[in-house]
Amino acid sequence: MSEAQTDRFAQFKLVLLGESAVGKSSIVHRFVKNTFDNMRESTIGAAFLTQSVTLPESNTTVKFEIWDTAGQERYKSLAPMYYRNAHAALCVYDITSRSSFNKAQDWIKELKKQAPEGIVICLVGNKLDLEEEREVTQDEVAEYIEQLNQEENRLISSECSAKSGDGVLDVFNTIARALPIEDAIGGSRARQQRMVKRGAGVDLTRNRPQQQAGSSCC
Repeated sequence: MSEAQTDRFAQFKLVLLGESAVGKSSIVHRFVKNTFDNMRESTIGAAFLTQSVTLPESNTTVKFEIWDTAGQERYKSLAPMYYRNAHAALCVYDITSRSSFNKAQDWIKELKKQAPEGIVICLVGNKLDLEEEREVTQDEVAEYIEQLNQEENRLISSECSAKSGDGVLDVFNTIARALPIEDAIGGSRARQQRMVKRGAGVDLTRNRPQQQAGSSCC
């Protein structure tokens, strides 16, 4: 297999949205560092992390630039700063909290109105380890997804447990597979070619001061 087929790379901006205490930061830290902290403090403003997944079927490494936003209402006005130019968004809710599910739906409505066209939205139910306390059923989530996807097939869903780690990697793998990888790789190659062409046409001696014959310094 040629190097061109194996050395494929795409980079995407991803933002997490959702009510406070649904576990957005815990999901990110489980994905990035494979750790979980029961006493994790609330995010202030937003936190930035990066992590990559490998898609073996396409021999591609997908790097996520992750913006984990604060869930408190006082930070809501800052959210557009983070989902602007985002390629994907995780709208997270707590499966044991119906109010958080309603809030996640509000975020999806906002993204469909304000976010970039074509953004991949994933509705993520966290705290799967608390199945016995579930308030939001999988059936109603599936019905909600089906209803929205009649308009535009860009909304996906998943469930996970940041505490146990179950399903967390699957969330990001699912998102990676839904992203326009070929477009990103093609655009990156086109930019590199333009840079090479511009560099090839630069005269590196153009602005260099010329020393006259017979002249001396000082």
